[in-house]
Amino acid sequence: MKRKYYLEDIPLDEAVRRFDAALEAAGALGTTPVELAPLDMAHGRVTAGPVWAKSSSPHYDAAAMDGVAVRSRETVGATETSPVRLAVGAQAVWIDTGDPMPAGFDAVIKVEVVHEIDDSAIEIRAPAPPYHDVRPLGEDIVATELALPSSHRLRPQDLAACAQAGLAEVEVRRAPLVTIIPTGSELVPVGADPGPGGIIESNSLMLAAMVKEWGGEAARIGIVPDKRERLREAIAASVKDSDVVVINAGSSAGSEDYTAGLIAEMGELVVHGVAVRPGHPVALGVVEGKPALGIPGYAVSAAITAELFVKPLVERKLGLSPHRRETVRAAMTRKVFSSMGEDEYLRVRLGRVGGRMVAAPIQRGAGVIMSLVRADGLAVSPRLSEGLEAGSEVEVELLRPARELEGVIMATGSHDMALDLLASELHRLRPDRSLATSNVGSLGGLLALGRGEAHVSGCHLLDEETGEYNAPFARRYMRGKPATLMTLAHRTQGLIVRPGNPMAITSPVDLARGDVAFVNRQRGSGTRMLLDHMLKGAGISGGSIRGYEREEYTHLAVAAAVAGGRADAGLGVLSAARAMGMDFAPIGAEQYDLVVPAEFYDSDLLAPMLDLVRSRGFRKQIEELGGYDTTRTGEIRSVGPAKG
Repeated sequence: MKRKYYLEDIPLDEAVRRFDAALEAAGALGTTPVELAPLDMAHGRVTAGPVWAKSSSPHYDAAAMDGVAVRSRETVGATETSPVRLAVGAQAVWIDTGDPMPAGFDAVIKVEVVHEIDDSAIEIRAPAPPYHDVRPLGEDIVATELALPSSHRLRPQDLAACAQAGLAEVEVRRAPLVTIIPTGSELVPVGADPGPGGIIESNSLMLAAMVKEWGGEAARIGIVPDKRERLREAIAASVKDSDVVVINAGSSAGSEDYTAGLIAEMGELVVHGVAVRPGHPVALGVVEGKPALGIPGYAVSAAITAELFVKPLVERKLGLSPHRRETVRAAMTRKVFSSMGEDEYLRVRLGRVGGRMVAAPIQRGAGVIMSLVRADGLAVSPRLSEGLEAGSEVEVELLRPARELEGVIMATGSHDMALDLLASELHRLRPDRSLATSNVGSLGGLLALGRGEAHVSGCHLLDEETGEYNAPFARRYMRGKPATLMTLAHRTQGLIVRPGNPMAITSPVDLARGDVAFVNRQRGSGTRMLLDHMLKGAGISGGSIRGYEREEYTHLAVAAAVAGGRADAGLGVLSAARAMGMDFAPIGAEQYDLVVPAEFYDSDLLAPMLDLVRSRGFRKQIEELGGYDTTRTGEIRSVGPAKG
């Protein structure tokens, strides 16, 4: 077979078919061996065969109630007006729940209805049919019956059933061992200072945890540098004892990407390059009869390709059918453009707005691990399309239980750290609520409210004609929907600069100097509109500012760009500058409001969040961020539609 060292573009289903065929030919698709697991160590393990009961439960006729054991035939005819008297010892035996029934006795009368005459006699006022309040032998489990089927993942209740069936241990499949080889000379261990150019090796932590969730055992070896022979040695050592080998990074076609080539040299490289995004440069092969996979180094690419290719291997080796997460149908909140020819896995936030489930796309970068942290689910933009239209319905594979989605408050609009604080504090106080934020700018947020895609939007837009914040824009852009505006805070806007302000940047006028590199906010954001207003007043055009077209979507991202040396200045809030250790040149204050459509303002869903905003403790937390005035926090005003 010709060895392949180049990236292909194979459709996902075809890549899976080729990989499966190669694994079957190599005999690598069989289940793992059987081993005995004590019941106290068997939770989550998978049964290797049918589990048969050794004994019955209960293994004797047992009293189901505290009371007296009787012979049912001797109670016939008992009524309230004609009670039956029974002799204690001969005809009635006091008994406790779980006690074995005396020989010849076949019913129990509970103690609450027994009328005790004296120590030697009782009266009963109703007959007891045979086996009344008696647990007969084998009521729960009968010896030799099937207790659990083969290929069943053991749950807590299953362990109790096995114990009651007389078992102390159960035959299970050995957990398949997946060895993870992190490779890259730029990687440093967790806890070490990465320094310039260094990257903390976190993928193996994530991948190992994923393998354990699937029922496998994970082994993480030390970081292997970009040395061909070192990586070869690591692969050779790993395939000896592993069921699956995963090489993380080095799967592309760069000068130091050795993974695909080594799989080909040491065995068979079946696929190199799958038409999925993120995760395109995945390598699938077989080395010494073991599946060997090279998965990309970007965190999201690593997670998605592991789900697509490693998880099915673990499930097969355990004898399990492929498991797919729960799904929901949702409407996309905005258009998403995708490249033709690749299935793109989009991370989305989900929430029910006005009776329909909506999906808001979040960051798409392959290295943005927080996009997976924040995501409620994954939607796929098919490879034969150019994306997904706004409002189109998609199937979303859930990354959290569906029941949690009913407590999601969809928030959009302008970013603010006080809003991040609100999200954290709300979830702490009410774990059944979560604030899902997407940063699309103040105007984008109002438009989203008008389309029925969110419950609340952050806004800080100054109307130049009236001098009023936010209300005129809400009337204009919310498609005639009435709304309530609640003030979150007044905040200080300014120029975020490096410590000590070495370039003496103190006003928007300084941005037009040729030696200043600027980073801007996105179009439609209140901060961008504030900057444009100030530049217009100073007679400065955006085109004269170096970096005016470079856009970031949050204040923290602007501060990070300055901290990282990619810009000398950016417009943002004081709290973001403080968070990144930057200096700040204030240029003015503005009002930041939460805009809530009237239909949602009095809803049970939003009530805990709005109550929190009004609380004294939360106002104090906002003030501690720095650069906020909470004197009017919690104040509300109503706006109606714009007048024709």
